[in-house]
Amino acid sequence: MRPLVFVWLLLFACTASTPPKSSPAILVSAADSAYSGKLPLDKIRLPEGFRIGVFAENLKNARSMCLSPSGTLFVGTRDAGFVYALRDTDGDHVADQRYTLASNLNMPNGVAFRNGALYVAEVSRILRFDNIEDNLANPPAPVVVYDRYPTDGHHGWKYIAFGPDGKLYVPVGAPCNICEPENPIYCSITRLDVDKPDDPEVVQHGIRNSVGFTWHPATGELWFTDNGRDWLGDDLPSCELNRATRDGMHFGYPYCHQGDVKDPKFGDKRPCSDFTPPAQNLGPHVAPLGLEFYTGAMFPEAYRGQLFIAEHGSWNRTKKIGYNLSRVKVDENGGCIEYEPFATGWLESDESVWGRPVDVEMLPDGSMLVSDDHADAIYRIFYDGKQ
Repeated sequence: MRPLVFVWLLLFACTASTPPKSSPAILVSAADSAYSGKLPLDKIRLPEGFRIGVFAENLKNARSMCLSPSGTLFVGTRDAGFVYALRDTDGDHVADQRYTLASNLNMPNGVAFRNGALYVAEVSRILRFDNIEDNLANPPAPVVVYDRYPTDGHHGWKYIAFGPDGKLYVPVGAPCNICEPENPIYCSITRLDVDKPDDPEVVQHGIRNSVGFTWHPATGELWFTDNGRDWLGDDLPSCELNRATRDGMHFGYPYCHQGDVKDPKFGDKRPCSDFTPPAQNLGPHVAPLGLEFYTGAMFPEAYRGQLFIAEHGSWNRTKKIGYNLSRVKVDENGGCIEYEPFATGWLESDESVWGRPVDVEMLPDGSMLVSDDHADAIYRIFYDGKQ
């Protein structure tokens, strides 16, 4: 076990609330020349040597993704109510088979795959589609795994994933912008045993609305994004990247935001010193969602073990911010040492928006998929080293 002092220092390793640098060392137009569709990929800027193509388009409201070991990409939606499956059967990095597995679901944002079954999170319940890859064209009726999560639509859509312990992790957002719910299941990340589904265990507290989490590939620690509260102005509070070194931690909501901002309504009840501060403060209202550590071999060595975050973009800020893919450099001790944009260009100089990144998924060849629920697309980012 690590000494407590060491863990405490790591928690404070990088809580600066400064926004990301305006650009990495070199950002260049990075459209894949093989793409011939209508999306304006030439507007996307990536570090030199990286390219962006389209894995799938005309995929309405594409949100959270998960990839099966055999290569089926499952995609949830929020407003559309669909769940999709995509396959690239000819190896050209473009999905040539697509299936609609379900429709008219209640915000089926979250998808996860385990032991041949697809798990889908609606607002208040978890569904399971058994033996799904053998039945993509004619999917079975889903089994209800658990149906007693709160029914609130406000922050009710969910990201789900199986952890290293084999349990399904399910967040439950605050049913409001800012409030102090009595039921402890709100403002949390829960853990559900899908093989013996009883009431879920709350494992992390004080989280306003997490729609993305992952586990560090070496330490197994949980890292997650959290969307900060609204209506404290353009520049407060920052959205957060958080790191949970153990179960049972509290990350401040609704009393404290970004580690050092007391909430004007609830902040007098508990000081910021009671809570775990963010591992990294992100931009104010950037709306961070899906995230993944890079574990592939395609990108240059400097990117190995680094964290990529899809920032969906602000909706209530005077000057828009986010709408990009950012990178957080993480050192060997779990400290964040740099936060910078990696892929930009969905937000135009006149503040019009043509795309909003949602989730990140790594492919076995080391390339990276990014979903976009505004452009109805899934992009593939790869490295070829060319200028």
